[in-house]
Amino acid sequence: MTPGAPIRRIGLVGRDSTDAVRGTVEALAAVVRERGLELELEAGLPAPEGMACPSLRQVPDVDLLVTLGGDGTLLRGARMVLGANGSDGPGIPVLGVNLGHLGFLTALAAEEAASGLEAVLDGRAIFDDRFTLRGTVYDPEGRERATVQALNDLVLHKGGVARVVRLEMAVGPEGDLDSIGSFSGDGVILSTPTGSTAYSLSAGGPVLVPTMDALVVTPISPHTMAMRPLVLPADARLTLHAFDRAEELVVTADGQQAVSIGPNDRVVVRKGAFRVRLVRFPGQTFFQTLRRKLNWAI
Repeated sequence: MTPGAPIRRIGLVGRDSTDAVRGTVEALAAVVRERGLELELEAGLPAPEGMACPSLRQVPDVDLLVTLGGDGTLLRGARMVLGANGSDGPGIPVLGVNLGHLGFLTALAAEEAASGLEAVLDGRAIFDDRFTLRGTVYDPEGRERATVQALNDLVLHKGGVARVVRLEMAVGPEGDLDSIGSFSGDGVILSTPTGSTAYSLSAGGPVLVPTMDALVVTPISPHTMAMRPLVLPADARLTLHAFDRAEELVVTADGQQAVSIGPNDRVVVRKGAFRVRLVRFPGQTFFQTLRRKLNWAI
């Protein structure tokens, strides 16, 4: 797969000005200068020496988004490009450069940033379009109160004090819900295949190949042996409702964006309207990454 248009403007996303970040920005800027391209920087990133770079304001203005950090930075960048093209088609590619620890979703180490960017520009990269989730919170009268989107997962859990929550889950359209069941526990993780190797895996959920379209439902510490992780089809519409008072109940998107849930609110989770296009390179396979990053089957 190739991008729909030539890459002329590149955006950089990151949060700090460490030596690793500054060195990576300089390396990428050298490629941008040589190719006669434009570079935009998120506020807080150090400007490359001798090069004036505008601030990254409108993500749809860039043709490639490069994230400098770990998986958290990549997830933040991925949500920035969600819907940038205004359609369900391929979005702005996101290239992750790992300056963190694990970097499971990132494609490059810091020292590979410049050569990796050149490979993308030369058409030697691979683009994976990833399934996303959208969670909508409805009040007791059925009015939409908030919407969040995620590349990895949406987690419904208690905020504040540690106590269990009683949840009911059902699938199907409004007015014709088919009950999955109810359980008490610490919450529930609603994961994409991309996020199946993150929090969901830690809670006992299955590993899905990330290019699949599906929704993984993983209870967090359920107080019953009868509730186990569940994989739903991509077109499933999942409704969650808390039995008890829902103060301090929240839905968290990718571990970064949180929305509070009021008493008798419902959360409806379904396939996101947009996909995220992640960049990888020949020879980088999912199972290779599992073995290298998570010691899979070793």
